[in-house]
Amino acid sequence: MSNLATPPALIDLRNISVMRGENLVLKDFTLTIGAGEHVAILGPNGCGKSTLIKTITRDCYPLANPESSVSILGDSFWNVVDLRSMLGIVSNDLMTQCTREITGFEIVLSGFFSSIGIWPNHHVTDEMRAKALEVLELLEAPHLAEKPVDEMSSGEGRRMLIGRALVHSPKALLLDEPSTSLDLLAQHELRETIRRLAQSGMGIVLVTHHLSDIIPEIERVIFMREGRIVGDGAKREMLAAQSLRGLFGLDVELAERDGYYHLW
Repeated sequence: MSNLATPPALIDLRNISVMRGENLVLKDFTLTIGAGEHVAILGPNGCGKSTLIKTITRDCYPLANPESSVSILGDSFWNVVDLRSMLGIVSNDLMTQCTREITGFEIVLSGFFSSIGIWPNHHVTDEMRAKALEVLELLEAPHLAEKPVDEMSSGEGRRMLIGRALVHSPKALLLDEPSTSLDLLAQHELRETIRRLAQSGMGIVLVTHHLSDIIPEIERVIFMREGRIVGDGAKREMLAAQSLRGLFGLDVELAERDGYYHLW
């Protein structure tokens, strides 16, 4: 018998309900994602995906309920800065915080401070600089180090956000609608980057309403609709035309090519 302890779940949400204003957005919601899993959470706009992300990152809190619990990597109480060093967050919302000229290197480096850019109160060490350069090399993006973010394409900016999330060598990446506003080439480059990270053993939690974002390395697909999980299983079982018709509420056609699924 193995003496190795089973690692705690990356995300373990039990019977949680979350309000946004006067609206109940997540409803008696239960979800467990294991450490190292490659998972896609798929659903239409307005199904509660953004609120789920904000609950995981502690930007939203569930209603008080003795039967509910939230655990990340086995712990129920987290310093938010520490949490974000263990679970790398890649959200398009972060780019809206770029209110001054910031270079790609500064975006990546700012992951150490949970900020966007480097500010006078930040103490940047040689080790931090070396790690940021290492991450840029990993992302095949050292040429973006000195480029101002306001001169980058959307795809280049998205790659810098991934770099920002990677500086702590997190256990997993949580990607929120990563291909939004990207052209076809930028989408391809982004997905190839995510594939390399998944193949390296990093956990991937991909939240999207675009079926084509689901890289071949994703093994499990979860359906969300109206604040609830309405399906959860192996990718090939879940990504069937009949199931997707029910999820999105319209007649669809489905095709698979090179491990990617396409819907129209």
